[in-house]
Amino acid sequence: MATTRENVLQALHATLQTVPAATVLRSEVLPERVPAGGLVILRDGEPGEPEVTMSPLQYHWRHRAEVEVIVQGKTPDARDAAFDALAAAIGTALAADRTLGGLCDWVEPEAPQPVDLPLEGAQALKAAVIAVTLHYVTADPLA
Repeated sequence: MATTRENVLQALHATLQTVPAATVLRSEVLPERVPAGGLVILRDGEPGEPEVTMSPLQYHWRHRAEVEVIVQGKTPDARDAAFDALAAAIGTALAADRTLGGLCDWVEPEAPQPVDLPLEGAQALKAAVIAVTLHYVTADPLA
């Protein structure tokens, strides 16, 4: 049986897979080629230190997952437009169900800080990490 943490991360991955045209991976290395629709890689991130309440014992997590977003384009304008569209689509997918089907109390993405990455002999990349805070509760720190 999967833990609450794993169920939440699987639900986040499933939500990201609803983003049209993007290739969505979890815990994968960066492939040699970026697909035309952009690349999204979910990293499990850090659960952090939970707040603990007693009676009943509960651990309140603010788990910070990371969503890597990468697009490629011939011109800066093309990269900017592709990145903006992909980031907006991720935001729309997350806003559609802020509880990931009831597994989380709340899901909150942070604004990305994109960078342009030149590649010798290839189209440049535009990439950013979007931190997604997952608020959920468990009865055990390992659950």
